[in-house]
Amino acid sequence: MTIQTTHSSTANGKLPHWDMSVVYPSLDSPAFEAGYQRGVEAIDRLQALFDDNGIGAAAAALIDPETLDPSQIELFERVLGQINETMEGVNELVSYIVGFVATDSRNELAQAKLSQVQLQGVRLSKLSSRLTAWLGLLPVDALVAGSPMAAEHAYALQKAQIEADHLLTPAEEELAAELSPTGGSAWSKLYNNFTSQLVVPVELDGEEKRLPMSSVRNLAYHQDRSIRRTAYAAEMDAWEKASVPIAAALNGIKGEVNTLVQRRNWGSALATALFQSNMDQASLDAMLVAARESFPDFRRYLRAKARVLKVEKLAWYDIFAPIAQHGRVWEYDEGADFIVEQFGSFSEKMQTLAHRAFTEQWIDAEPRPGKRDGAFCMKLRRDESRILSNYKNDFTAVRTLAHELGHAYHNLNLAGRTVTQSVTPMTLAETASIFCETIVKNAALAQVDAEEQLMILETSLQGACQVVVDITSRFLFEQSVFERRWQRELSSDEFCDLMLDAQRQTYGDGLDESQLHPYMWAAKPHYYSTGRSYYNFPYMFGLLFALGLYTRYQDDPDNFRADYDDLLSSTGMFPAAELAARFDIDIQTPDFWRGSLDVIRADIARFEKVIGNW
Repeated sequence: MTIQTTHSSTANGKLPHWDMSVVYPSLDSPAFEAGYQRGVEAIDRLQALFDDNGIGAAAAALIDPETLDPSQIELFERVLGQINETMEGVNELVSYIVGFVATDSRNELAQAKLSQVQLQGVRLSKLSSRLTAWLGLLPVDALVAGSPMAAEHAYALQKAQIEADHLLTPAEEELAAELSPTGGSAWSKLYNNFTSQLVVPVELDGEEKRLPMSSVRNLAYHQDRSIRRTAYAAEMDAWEKASVPIAAALNGIKGEVNTLVQRRNWGSALATALFQSNMDQASLDAMLVAARESFPDFRRYLRAKARVLKVEKLAWYDIFAPIAQHGRVWEYDEGADFIVEQFGSFSEKMQTLAHRAFTEQWIDAEPRPGKRDGAFCMKLRRDESRILSNYKNDFTAVRTLAHELGHAYHNLNLAGRTVTQSVTPMTLAETASIFCETIVKNAALAQVDAEEQLMILETSLQGACQVVVDITSRFLFEQSVFERRWQRELSSDEFCDLMLDAQRQTYGDGLDESQLHPYMWAAKPHYYSTGRSYYNFPYMFGLLFALGLYTRYQDDPDNFRADYDDLLSSTGMFPAAELAARFDIDIQTPDFWRGSLDVIRADIARFEKVIGNW
């Protein structure tokens, strides 16, 4: 099936902005206010249900640890049903507001509405703690045997019982929830707002210009090395001048995480991250072993790129440099059509999803002041997502769009699940995105000449190097920060030293050690999430797991498709190791990860061969 994509949003020559009006006309509309009030009232009803039935640790005396009577099963089903319904509405409300904040952090109305809804989130956080405590008291086996609804949510119940063992007292959990908006969440908000509004003076073409930080960082992709070097120097200077509040934010967030980890007896922030990721330590260790074994191969790639660029050794500002002076321009509409076509090679379902995204204005692609840097996908409602990107006219941007559309495809497959069933860990959240990115990359490689092949291979290896090598450096950095943060706050210089040490351990002689990026801790927003520590290794898991799945797709496409969609719909319902076992994958030993890295090694060898013939 071939779908012709139309792009009315680019008819005026501008890149598209996403359309949020399908939910409410505007943030100041009566419809939005009514929707907000519905959300508040839904939380009111949920709290009343909890209060009326003693949901929480106080219910212990009412629960038989061995059996459940029908009334308790009926109460469980009422509670879970109402939770899923409430969260469906609240999540849509939050996504709607984020749609304005992410594209314009100066939007004071949107910021005010986000603050309001975050206060409602505090109420939900308190209820969540009470629910976890209550579920921890229920005999899960009896509940699953007596309730089809419980059976469909069995894994969530099992996780709740583990989490219940790590809860503070009800009063302490309430206090932690109430302090969050003025604690870790406030630091996170400060970081996002402050960095999105940074304006950097940089001299270009003999003229000083003041550019958003996102635009300065995008100059790392410029063909002219002198411009990349100038932008790098301007970026370093800007981060240094902005480092005091950013370091305070990082200290505040990591300090809060450490405190709560200790009080809840988790042992470490990494233990909580693995629990949240539905992953075990053995799987992480196996993956990191295989990753470290691959560092010499990635250094080979970096040295090969240095030869193409005719430099002795790559500096940090060369990592993203294009390897040809006149690379193919991928206009937005052309990239969109290519993605839609290639998604169709997998399935009509995937192609239709991409077509909807481009024609129904799901995508905000134009870089502009106040807009968040980078790219992400968020579920908006039911089977509908929104994708933020900062589009450049090259294949890297096309690949990024395919990646984010993969998240949207994942959301599509989760649409039939409840909110509780859909809570997908970061490890598995990257499965569809990397898979879709790989489809588009391989299709492009098969259709272009040798020079363009080299460029596509390079952008792919560039991304893989970031996800395996750089992610490991970020993991090592965060591990060091957590360890040292137990004793005291760290200065911005100390953060820089830890980052440089992590980069030297991973990039080794692949880069010029005098030209690394000491402020990567300030540039990466992933460190500033209060709900997810170690927001790094899941990306590596996602890349390598998806590459492993892709090889199985190539071996048996027809049987793979149905199993794959079912896997995506189940990512919140089983441990990662159990889901992997559906495809005869053992993620607890290095062999699987080595096999996935062999795919990347083959690309490195192909890259070196094309260089030799170019």
